[in-house]
Amino acid sequence: MVTDDELREILDADTVAVVGCSTTPGKAAHDIPAYLQNHGYRVIPINPFADDILGETAYDSLADVPGDADIDIVDVFRPSEEAGDIAAAAVERHESVGDVRSVWLQLGITNDDAKQRVQESGLEYVQDRCMKVEHGRLVR
Repeated sequence: MVTDDELREILDADTVAVVGCSTTPGKAAHDIPAYLQNHGYRVIPINPFADDILGETAYDSLADVPGDADIDIVDVFRPSEEAGDIAAAAVERHESVGDVRSVWLQLGITNDDAKQRVQESGLEYVQDRCMKVEHGRLVR
């Protein structure tokens, strides 16, 4: 279980890559990244079906994000069964590019294989928690 102090440290970030970022206002995968953007985070949308979301270039995958983007958090809005592959891509990017400090699976998303893979790599891991809720509760 991640402590509040650990969550504060994770949330002390600049750039969040949002895997599954939506173009549709009203969906959590759109509104939460918009909230994060409005609170000073740079949001990098990952969505293979969009060119631009929230005024930022959208990328097809985490691997397609330029190496100089300096991603701090990979925030996941995809089904739990996809989290393992996303975690693997985050760990691979961390090892090859040197960024990505943590992987965050949004509320309702859990994957024990992803958790093990991320934690073994030395990265922070959060699952089944809403980044907007935790930010509002701990940072503001």
